[in-house]
Amino acid sequence: MLVRSLKECPEFIAGDKTKIRELLHPDKADVKLDYSLAHATLEPGEISALHTLNTSEVYYILSGRGRMEIEGEFRDVAAGDTVYIPPLGRQRIEALGEEKLAFLCIVCPAWRAEDESVLE
Repeated sequence: MLVRSLKECPEFIAGDKTKIRELLHPDKADVKLDYSLAHATLEPGEISALHTLNTSEVYYILSGRGRMEIEGEFRDVAAGDTVYIPPLGRQRIEALGEEKLAFLCIVCPAWRAEDESVLE
């Protein structure tokens, strides 16, 4: 059995400027997964850099409010919302309001640095 605690996962700043804690990644743990799972946060007013992934991605909003942009289309999101981001979709998310925005990122196939392009 594998159980990961969020507080035990080191935090780092991703290429898109979000704070990330990797929870599960098949290259970094003995798990048979085709995807990776990370916890991401943005402070109020912060916005991730416009970027693309060669892979599909899903955001699940845990807390806070945000404005998601995919391919120039904008949509406000909040806790409980799920966002599908297609491969090569130009994307970014902004934290709105006064609460930190926290969300899960599921990338399939699993995230790899060479699959990400930061556009700004």
